[in-house]
Amino acid sequence: MSATLKLVTPLPELGSQVRELAVDPASGDHHIDRRSPERTVLGRIASIMESFDGGQQVLGLGLLSERTGLPKSTLHRLADQLCQVGWIARDSGGYRLGMRMFELGSLALEGNTLHEAALPHLQALAAKTGMSVHLGILDHAEVVHLEKVTAGSPRFSSRRGSRSPAYCSALGKALAAFDDDAVPTILSSPMPRRTAATITEPFLFRAELNRVRKTGVAFDRGEMNESLVCVAAPIGRAGDTIGAVSLTGATGGMRWNLAAEAVIGTASAIWNANHQYRKVGVRH
Repeated sequence: MSATLKLVTPLPELGSQVRELAVDPASGDHHIDRRSPERTVLGRIASIMESFDGGQQVLGLGLLSERTGLPKSTLHRLADQLCQVGWIARDSGGYRLGMRMFELGSLALEGNTLHEAALPHLQALAAKTGMSVHLGILDHAEVVHLEKVTAGSPRFSSRRGSRSPAYCSALGKALAAFDDDAVPTILSSPMPRRTAATITEPFLFRAELNRVRKTGVAFDRGEMNESLVCVAAPIGRAGDTIGAVSLTGATGGMRWNLAAEAVIGTASAIWNANHQYRKVGVRH
């Protein structure tokens, strides 16, 4: 039988965090009890920060409690500390993201070579087509939008820094098709049916990726949102794909062949530009 020793480690800005060490009386050995992230202070803070999205800028304490599963008393204490460091800010209706988060996010993008190399080409593609253009990378089973450029209308709700499921997005398919390690992660994650066109069966998803590998272009025919369609191409080559670029438009308004040629050409231009950036040593 083992006893449990609790140690409290004070964190000046985040309160105190309890770590549990299991002690074996026979050997005297200790090991850290690896608790789930949501039970740690940092895990709770992460759940608070991830509750903010583009749909609702200001979140009240009740909604934060609903989204995080944390009691209001805990949320109030952590929110006060997050306000002190500028990560969130008080608002008349609750809390919003603080300017410090904007500053940190901007620093992350400024240090991203792919973003800097791609931006002029994304702007050119948007101006040429009058559609929304996205630059994305894969993060586990989701696509992170590094950039969005829109010329004209309609304007869609996605934004820089937003995420979308990889299994039902053109960007996600374009990235996963050339990343064998990503496919099991995507298939082991939830794949709910969002529209009648959503691919949710693993064997059909794999077949879709095979088509992307052959053609070099991926399609979303209303799989995430029945009113939107998308065409995407990977940036790079098999085994060395660094991102993907896409065009998004309203259902019925997409000229599929022209859009495919456009994203493939833009993806190639971004690949060459990114290679040149790295060759001359611009912001690694």
